[in-house]
Amino acid sequence: LPSLPPQQASGGGSVFRVLRRPLISVAMLAILAFFMGQFTLFTYVRPFLEAVTGVGGLALSGILLVIGLAGLLGTFWVSFLLKRRLYSLLVVMPAIMALLAIGLIVLGHSTALTALLLFGWGLIATAAPVAWWTFISKALPDDAEAGGGLMVAVIQLAITGGASLGGLLFDAGGYRNAFGAASAILLGSSVLAYLAWRVTQKPALETSAENASL
Repeated sequence: LPSLPPQQASGGGSVFRVLRRPLISVAMLAILAFFMGQFTLFTYVRPFLEAVTGVGGLALSGILLVIGLAGLLGTFWVSFLLKRRLYSLLVVMPAIMALLAIGLIVLGHSTALTALLLFGWGLIATAAPVAWWTFISKALPDDAEAGGGLMVAVIQLAITGGASLGGLLFDAGGYRNAFGAASAILLGSSVLAYLAWRVTQKPALETSAENASL
């Protein structure tokens, strides 16, 4: 029987090799900021809904169900936009989530508006990871395993850091501090995603400048 040619194993060296690429290092910072900002807020949605919005029982379960259904819808609609709007999505989605976090601070006492804002949150929060996994597959077609492993590690670190930061801020100053920090971190993710896009444009700009000088 024919045998498959041996493939070079992807180890820790592969992970650090891809991390040395400017595009990947900036993108990983953007991913870190996105998930950290997301879980700085989302980990404490339930106590926020109970203490600030004043819902419980069926109403609380209903809002959490709305977030889950929005997540299913988010993973569906984002697939139609990824082919042409990948970097636009990576920049815009955390910025929108930052605005939603501010909206929860301002409008969190209204049950209807809070449910609407959290629907938008769930819609984007599940779509963004799909976009970032698509980015990894395009940016590292030959090192997808190393890139994927690095991204998983970054996400786990971000979730832990975000939940811890949110808890400290929630205990120290209430939901406004935690949600405000989440908004700022998510805006940082948007800026970093834009910088990642700029890195992809640099070779094209340099080529254009060389052609213009000839």
